[in-house]
Amino acid sequence: MTNKQIEIVTIQGSVRPGNYTGKALALVVDEMRKREEVHVQVFDPAKMTLSFPGQDSDTGDAAQFKAAVARASGVVLSTPEYHGGYSSVIKMMIENLGFPSALSGKPVALLGVAAGQIGAIKSLESLRSICAHVGSIVLPGSVSIAGVQDVFDKEGHCLDAQVETRIRGLGQKLLEYIETIICANVPLDAMVRAKNL
Repeated sequence: MTNKQIEIVTIQGSVRPGNYTGKALALVVDEMRKREEVHVQVFDPAKMTLSFPGQDSDTGDAAQFKAAVARASGVVLSTPEYHGGYSSVIKMMIENLGFPSALSGKPVALLGVAAGQIGAIKSLESLRSICAHVGSIVLPGSVSIAGVQDVFDKEGHCLDAQVETRIRGLGQKLLEYIETIICANVPLDAMVRAKNL
């Protein structure tokens, strides 16, 4: 265990007011913030001005977002499943991380929510592929929440204790990976690219 600050970035993949993605992500954030040495920064695209692919993403909100991810020890990506895939919002967030991506070398935990019975399986599979393509280390055990409209109330309280345990466990697993596998203050890609290791 480290006494140094662990920087985590969480990325919400929905802009709909009162969205279930944000309610689920809030549990992950709450769990990680129980630890004094953990600093969690939440990026909500509804409160950001982002660039479209092909536009300059090195200014304003996009630049601050990219810098925060570059400094982070780990990242949590969350998405709803729409029409069998991840949201365009989460893809826009990933696009704003540049190329090479600021996600490169980062441990990434995935969280998906959906109204249907199979949950966000399809969107998480696709998101896992994209994250791997840009060089992320996608952790096993992504969390998919099915029938999400019955899992949370309007205030964001989780109505299913087992689901809440799974969601909170995602944050715990990310922190455990960071503490046991990498040094929390040195991004993995920096270690790999360093010439004097």
